[in-house]
Amino acid sequence: MAALAYAHRVPRFRCQVCEADFDVAQAALDRYPGWRPRYCRAHSPRKRSAGRGASGSARSVAPRTRRTATRSEENLTLDEVLAKYSGDPVTGVFTDGSAVPNPGPGGWGVVWVERGEIVSKAHGHDPDTTNNRMELRALIEAFRMLPDDAAVDVHTDSELCVNTITKWAPAWERRGWKRKTGPISNLDLVRELLERYRAHPDCRLRWIAGHAGHRWNEYADSLATAWMRSAL
Repeated sequence: MAALAYAHRVPRFRCQVCEADFDVAQAALDRYPGWRPRYCRAHSPRKRSAGRGASGSARSVAPRTRRTATRSEENLTLDEVLAKYSGDPVTGVFTDGSAVPNPGPGGWGVVWVERGEIVSKAHGHDPDTTNNRMELRALIEAFRMLPDDAAVDVHTDSELCVNTITKWAPAWERRGWKRKTGPISNLDLVRELLERYRAHPDCRLRWIAGHAGHRWNEYADSLATAWMRSAL
């Protein structure tokens, strides 16, 4: 009974890299209202950064930016994001997705900007989903937004999504959409995203550090959490 009560007291989240469930103490969540942990201890951004050599980045992954501290996630309106952040890059498509709690209700957001000016944006909500499904949905909507001849970088702060589409999914497809280690998570969205990614051969899928001060990544995050607010 004690173990069962403990499980109810400690919120659980799902790592966006390894997809394993992990716990975060309620005291830590109370200290940073609105924070939605995305990575287990083994795959925290700091550990991944420390463990990757200078030549370890994949071709499709953007260079890491220097960070002095990890801040809690915010739930800012779009105007608040624009007033607070101004970091590069200023051209590209930026996506984000989340679920609060995970699994639970969630949302996705996409913004396309050219030289700091918004070309198009979109966002949506799902009452019962996961972080990873919303990250994948955001990327699908990003490629749907783009014309077939677009030549622009599409950014996501989910390394899992980048690796899935640029490394693993083609191999799963060759094996009849089977994976040696078991069923493929979110296969419906993975297959749709791979198809839309291939339909845009001049677009690159790139990883960008989440919550590191990049204006348009923060903007996409705000779109993804718009369902939680009364004001966009």
